[in-house]
Amino acid sequence: MNDNDEEMIDLLQIAQALWRRAWAIILASLICAGCALGFTAIFVTPLYKAEALMYVNSNDISVGSTKLSISAAELSAAQSLVETYIVILNTRTTLNDVIEQTGVPYDYEELKEMISATSVNGTEVFSITVTSPNPKEAETLANAVAQVLPEKIASIVEGSSARIVDYAVEPDKKASPSLTKNTIIGFALGFVLSCGLIIALELMDDLIHDSDYLVQTYEIPVLAVIPDLLSNHSSNEYYRSAEQRAKKAR
Repeated sequence: MNDNDEEMIDLLQIAQALWRRAWAIILASLICAGCALGFTAIFVTPLYKAEALMYVNSNDISVGSTKLSISAAELSAAQSLVETYIVILNTRTTLNDVIEQTGVPYDYEELKEMISATSVNGTEVFSITVTSPNPKEAETLANAVAQVLPEKIASIVEGSSARIVDYAVEPDKKASPSLTKNTIIGFALGFVLSCGLIIALELMDDLIHDSDYLVQTYEIPVLAVIPDLLSNHSSNEYYRSAEQRAKKAR
């Protein structure tokens, strides 16, 4: 028998082992899904996101004593300005002004972790997103950043400005965590772990459970089988066979 046949037999045995313990796999998956759902609902703090939109405007930028005329319609110039504005947004002075205006109990580092900014589809518009466990606080901070940032930009980059396109509103739905997503992840994790454990136990099992395994796997003929007399079924079969042999001998 070649190696491919032996591999097929091993895969078949693993599949049979998984099928025999399908109830355990389903039970473990459901338990993990329930644990993930309960942990997410009880211990994970829900977060809310508020978003404000701003528009990049630059008709005349001065670099030293030289003035460059840049059209806001030019995509490359707009993207460069967006990146510059985002850097200015994340500076300590800008965020400290936001903290002073809103009175939130955060320092510069904590507030910086709560704020993100990115260009909208590569246009001149960029979004300011604030993530907070308090939906009203997320709205307040996003609007405060949108109000403070234009003044900072005007004082740093001559001839440039940023205008508010859309103010943030108080979010009515949490952004994270997702109960459905975490439950599915828990179910999948329980399924994979239970299958892995069953496969590992099957591969480490070096016992010969029946004579067919020797014949099919190693082509070794079976000369005799010792019955398990401790089992009621085996002992009954043994005694019935003995009685039949005794009757034939008569």
